[in-house]
Amino acid sequence: MSNASYALIMLVAGICVPLLAALNAALGKTLGAPAAASVLLFVVALLSALIVYLATGGPGVAEILATPKHLWLGGVLIAVYVLSITYVAPHFGVGNAVFFVLLGQMISSAAIDHFGLFGAQVSTLNAMRAAGIAVMASGVALTQFAR
Repeated sequence: MSNASYALIMLVAGICVPLLAALNAALGKTLGAPAAASVLLFVVALLSALIVYLATGGPGVAEILATPKHLWLGGVLIAVYVLSITYVAPHFGVGNAVFFVLLGQMISSAAIDHFGLFGAQVSTLNAMRAAGIAVMASGVALTQFAR
């Protein structure tokens, strides 16, 4: 795949983040239980991922169980995101909630890339990259807080 294809996939994924936040926040509000909405989301997500896994093949159970268990922490982290966005968005606004999610993503992704954590490609955080992150954060802040 080309870099343009990867960029397009991630653009679509980025579009999905606030949609997920708005939909699950509304579901949590409708149910009166953000945790129940999150559980429903994860059931649907599990079934969706299972369909893709079965359609594309992949490692067997033994190979999956042999992976380092700390790599499974991603499941806990997505639960933190879904539970928090489902609870916070109806009170704080989807845009405000996603703004802080984006800010957190920029900070953590810069650290992951800088140190090459979890096998990531190293991309040193120099002054130019830090300035770019600051400009992105400022731009997103302007869309949310400049009224």
